[in-house]
Amino acid sequence: MIDQSSFIHPNAIVEEGAIIHADVYIGPFCFIGPQVEIGARTVLKSHVVVNGITFIGEDNQIYQFASLGEINQDLKYSGESTRVEIGHRNRIRESVTIHRGTVEGGKVTRVGSDNLLMINVHVAHDCVVGDQCIMANNATLGGHVVVDDYAIIGGLTAVHQFCIIGAHVMVGGCSGVVQDVPPFIIAQGNHATPFGMNIKGLKRRGFNRVALHAIRDAYKILYRSHKTLEEAKIALAALAIEHPVVNTFIDFLTRSQRGIIR
Repeated sequence: MIDQSSFIHPNAIVEEGAIIHADVYIGPFCFIGPQVEIGARTVLKSHVVVNGITFIGEDNQIYQFASLGEINQDLKYSGESTRVEIGHRNRIRESVTIHRGTVEGGKVTRVGSDNLLMINVHVAHDCVVGDQCIMANNATLGGHVVVDDYAIIGGLTAVHQFCIIGAHVMVGGCSGVVQDVPPFIIAQGNHATPFGMNIKGLKRRGFNRVALHAIRDAYKILYRSHKTLEEAKIALAALAIEHPVVNTFIDFLTRSQRGIIR
């Protein structure tokens, strides 16, 4: 089904069965597979491939040579019915690749809304990227990576499979992330280590002084107190009674499976 208000360039291929909503623009030499759905006002500049069971929301800007929903690179994948889901208002720049999920990983690769994925970003199978994230040029997510809201991942940074990048984290360029990165902090290096907090970014996002002090205290507990991780969890729980923002740390540590960078 193709809405009559959409523009399909004569040199684009849209397979029968694809669903194209109102005011979509599909530029020259794009290929849209038969199980694809593209939301209203989304723009595919040119030479974009969207394949597999792929849903793309509204008002996205997708640049040339991006490949979305293609077969993943997991050697265990044997053509099972898995998918890609992309939210709204994302900017997906040139040569970005987002691969479909696997059965073992929950069957879906998901990218939220209002993200910027710069040139050559790779989002592997079964990754989950939240909202308002930025991934700079050539940033790479291995399979099953989770990136929480407002995270920034620098250029040429690689994130190991199954890692979690916490909310409001900034990972510097050319880093190698092999363990989970707790929320609010700045990390860099190969292997990435913490070296501070993203205070300027948090101020821009509306965190008040009280919340910032609580986050700073939580960081000190986790990284400056010389406590074991279990001891730090107890201290964070006590701090969270007065400052609920600290629960972001506690929830993250509950989810962490690979251990955190320290």
